[in-house]
Amino acid sequence: MTGPSPSQGDLFVLDSPLLTEVRGEHSLMAYPFFALTKAATKRSLIYKTDTVSIEIGPGPRGVATIYDKEILLYIASLLVSKMDAGERVAQDFYFTAHDLFRVTGVNGSARSYTRLADALERLQGTQIKTNIEAGGEGQTGFFSWLSEAQIQYTRTRGGEPRMKGVKVRLCDWLYRAILKDRRVLEYSPQYFQLGPVERRLYEVARSACIDGPVQVGLDELRLQLGYQNTLKHFRHVLRGIADLDSIPDYRIVLNEPEKPENARDKRRLAAPTVVTLTPKTALSAD
Repeated sequence: MTGPSPSQGDLFVLDSPLLTEVRGEHSLMAYPFFALTKAATKRSLIYKTDTVSIEIGPGPRGVATIYDKEILLYIASLLVSKMDAGERVAQDFYFTAHDLFRVTGVNGSARSYTRLADALERLQGTQIKTNIEAGGEGQTGFFSWLSEAQIQYTRTRGGEPRMKGVKVRLCDWLYRAILKDRRVLEYSPQYFQLGPVERRLYEVARSACIDGPVQVGLDELRLQLGYQNTLKHFRHVLRGIADLDSIPDYRIVLNEPEKPENARDKRRLAAPTVVTLTPKTALSAD
């Protein structure tokens, strides 16, 4: 399927283009709702603490990935921009793939349109269950990110399908969270150039460091990111990211205990690794 010509979008009532910054809902930043992969996976995801419970089940196309999340960020940004402008808002959105690609830095190749179609199917098929309340309401059943997702198209004279636009309906849970809670935060434009783990690190730092630096245990951070590999592997990956200083707006520092000179020093052996997340604005102020 090919994309629309520049003039086609003018024929329809569109919610795009997005003319403001990209913004996301706080809970989707803070917690692991998406698979940290580029390729589709059918592995279920579970995150549980004393206060938060999240279960993610795959649909026919697998679990929605951190890259599929770009569509939700785009929709959330359209919704918030309308609210800021005092416009009437609803759960239905109609936008062009061209504008989504512009905002997220994706080229408009035929492969990109195929990936968009797959992402929409995963967002509609993925099943989410959580005790996190939205808009002052809770729910016990499963829901999908998009209750409706359609790519609408026309045909060229040669019979080839040409995309007209994308029509989606945002789920009640996320719609209430944005509309009523208004806990939305801006994203750095560099976010879309990051890899999966770096994206989650940025989101956790962005949602946590509201009042300054935050410290979190290494294993707790691994779980909050939704990282599925071992703690040892995560430590190695995190060291590399910290050394490169590749997270926009935030510095990541691993505070690791010194290796004991004597293996019998059990107190030092048991000392946990703590990760410090610090806004770079705080560092420059010092």
